[in-house]
Amino acid sequence: MRVLFEELVFSTKKKEEIIDITGDVRAVLGRWGAKNGAVLLFAPHATASIVINENEPGLIKDVLDLLNALAPPGAGYYHDRIDRNAHAHLRSAAFPPYAAIPVKDGKMLLGAWQRILFVENDGPRAQRRVIVEYLGE
Repeated sequence: MRVLFEELVFSTKKKEEIIDITGDVRAVLGRWGAKNGAVLLFAPHATASIVINENEPGLIKDVLDLLNALAPPGAGYYHDRIDRNAHAHLRSAAFPPYAAIPVKDGKMLLGAWQRILFVENDGPRAQRRVIVEYLGE
């Protein structure tokens, strides 16, 4: 079994945004010659999430609206006494910062419309990271 590791590094431009990183993850797996196994993704940030879903503009807006309804900014959270971003932490707790995707014959087994989406809950940030780890042959 091989274990391979790489970090995707990028910046975010908005307070809240969703970035499709599917192509970046595919490129990493291609460089590694991944065959059969699993790719693990992890965003090492307390205010970001990884979501697997469709990258359709209306749905992206719906997801952002859902996050705002779930944890609106300035709702009197205890953590806001420290740094005014409790809403971003709560969103990351509800939508976790990780995902695992099976890989077969060199391809991620995503559904026809599924994409890997990085969710920024507390931007803009000069540097965000997603760890890509492959376990397999």
